[in-house]
Amino acid sequence: MTVVLDGNALTLGEVVRVARGREDVVIPPEALERMGETRALVERAVERGDEVYGVTTGVGARKKVRVPSEDIPAFNRALIANHRVAQGPDAPEDVVRATMLRVANALAKGTAGVRPEIGLRLVRALNEGERPRVRMLGSLGQADLPPLADLADELFGDVELAAKEGLALLNSNAFATALAALALADLERLLAAMDVAGALDLEAFAANLTLLHPAIGEVRPYPGIVSTLARFRALLDGSSLWEPGAARNLQDPLTFRCLPQVHGAVRDAFAFARGQLEVELNASQENPLVIPGEERIVSVANFDVLPLAAALDFVRIAFAPAVTGACERLEKLLQGPLTGLPDGLAPRQGLAENSLGELGVAAQALAAEARLLAQPVSFELVTTTHAEGIEDRVTMAPLAARRLSEMVELCERVVAIELVVAAQAVDLRKPAALGAGTRSARDLVRRRIPFMGEGDPLPADVEPVRDLIREGALSDTPGV
Repeated sequence: MTVVLDGNALTLGEVVRVARGREDVVIPPEALERMGETRALVERAVERGDEVYGVTTGVGARKKVRVPSEDIPAFNRALIANHRVAQGPDAPEDVVRATMLRVANALAKGTAGVRPEIGLRLVRALNEGERPRVRMLGSLGQADLPPLADLADELFGDVELAAKEGLALLNSNAFATALAALALADLERLLAAMDVAGALDLEAFAANLTLLHPAIGEVRPYPGIVSTLARFRALLDGSSLWEPGAARNLQDPLTFRCLPQVHGAVRDAFAFARGQLEVELNASQENPLVIPGEERIVSVANFDVLPLAAALDFVRIAFAPAVTGACERLEKLLQGPLTGLPDGLAPRQGLAENSLGELGVAAQALAAEARLLAQPVSFELVTTTHAEGIEDRVTMAPLAARRLSEMVELCERVVAIELVVAAQAVDLRKPAALGAGTRSARDLVRRRIPFMGEGDPLPADVEPVRDLIREGALSDTPGV
């Protein structure tokens, strides 16, 4: 299905389908007409000789310098060239495609005042699978100038840009918004897998399922808690743990007992961040802003995306305890005194071999690294004031998004280890019946990683189980 860009209705799902699924995009006739109308307003302002930032003047500290109309094409070219200061490795293809999509959607909104041809060039690049080179580092999040300069140079290097078009291609947070969209999409998929792994932990530990009583959500009705309780109950539907006397403990360790509260908190933080993202996907992030109803182009600061940057900080902070919890549960499953199973989940008690025990070390390293990425960045202060003191604020939105993406990647590996460990524990415990979802999850893991019997080597790689998470296979588990 083709994604329609009108500047007002782009969704997170559509970003993923275009960025990773290569779905085609189109700008509808009414949006092209709107772009033509606001373009005409810009041209009239130039003809009148109005003083308009970045259109008939320089930018930053050069705002006091007028640009003659005959010099505008050269000014646009220099504007892009002078901002090509990005650093580091090339951005992944899906990030670049999501960035192009966000820029095209912003132009289709009509508030940038560019010619329809500019938006159509971006659409063609997406639909024909072009791969512009955009570098990852260098944006402060007050408009993603360096990476967007890379993109503009790659796609419009042979195009004579008219008044305002150079600035319109640079002066937004499309790169940070694209990074955030893909990171949040990956987090949403991971949260489903974390519920599955947590439910399998409960089976493996022979936990007390009073932790899932519906009254918990009734007396503390956070949407995330209510939703998580329902998910876990569905995953464990049919489990013998529901039978009276099945639980080994009156109360289990907190990382087991608090699963609904911790995962629920992440889910609520995610919902908030997603809401902020969906505003930014269709918002004007530019300066200056074309206002047709007033026949004006006004200087604004819509490139300040603190609402998104702070939301990304929030979701990382909420996510960190869930990563810790996953690590702590798998560590406890590896300890015989806590589980009643052989140490290291060896196939029988008394073996000298450590079986799966050393996987706990890897999990601890991954979880520790993930937690360090939760530090907020949106309050970061500039060390100097740039451009004669004008540019004295930053949001660090690209860093906030990049850190979330890195946290998700690390946690995918923690959860992969958690699933391998829990499956081994379940096979050793041999419960009378698993839940509908946990049985499916255990079977999926076993298709990738076999039971570790006596004398078998430690699994050399848990990436096949991580692939289950990234493919969304656990999102389709019954109860999710």
